[in-house]
Amino acid sequence: MAMNVSSACFLVFSCKKPNRIRAVASEDFATTAALKIDTEDKLKLGGSELKVTKLGIGAWSWGDTSYWNNFQWDDQKLKAAKAAFNKSLDCGITFFDTAEVYGSPLALGAENSETLLGRFIKERENDNPGEEVVVATKFAALPWRFGRQSVISALKDSLNRLGLSSVDLYQLHWPGIWGNEGYIDGLGDAVEQGLVKAVGVSNYSEKRLRDAYERLKKRGIPLASNQVNYSLIYRLPEQNGVKAACDELGVTLIAYCPIAQGALTGKYKP
Repeated sequence: MAMNVSSACFLVFSCKKPNRIRAVASEDFATTAALKIDTEDKLKLGGSELKVTKLGIGAWSWGDTSYWNNFQWDDQKLKAAKAAFNKSLDCGITFFDTAEVYGSPLALGAENSETLLGRFIKERENDNPGEEVVVATKFAALPWRFGRQSVISALKDSLNRLGLSSVDLYQLHWPGIWGNEGYIDGLGDAVEQGLVKAVGVSNYSEKRLRDAYERLKKRGIPLASNQVNYSLIYRLPEQNGVKAACDELGVTLIAYCPIAQGALTGKYKP
């Protein structure tokens, strides 16, 4: 059964010291008005200069009809997503993570998550000019995409949907089945072309993480992060060497589904 939610969170783990997480799990996102994030208490992603809040908002569900939202996207859910976006910023959470495949046009009635996030940012800016919003998005390593130029082309399409000239963090969403060297080179090109501030990967194993780190290092570009599934009930990154490698290399581990899609909040009964 798909769950009906308007937003999800993710956590950023420092490789240098334990996090002091100050967060409230709630059935109604609006009740987090009492939660204020210390905007000065940020983490630098890996060896990059990009600093983000320890708590971030994932926009996987925004516009989606293939997994979330009971397979239906409507005005009510749109308003809920926008309210979650605004409340997050009101609470000091400025880090938002999306992807080009969230809200895929192949799904009936879906609306692209990047498009929605870009719209929310623009509307918010009208009333709050100059407010910081840190945007992360991802490249889909689809089988028909080859080489470094495919990364740049996809990134420019994402920028068009977001309505931005650059993004703060650009990630490879998952490893490619034909190899990853060209994709890693594309990330480096994106940095050198000024299209992104920092680059990362997602769902990368220890070996792939090390390979990506070394390939970017040769160009003087740090691998900022590896975003993986990690929570109190899913501890695989501790067991498969991914977290240890991140700690060793100084790559920030970004945990998606840190509350296990709501299962750890007490919201859902057996």
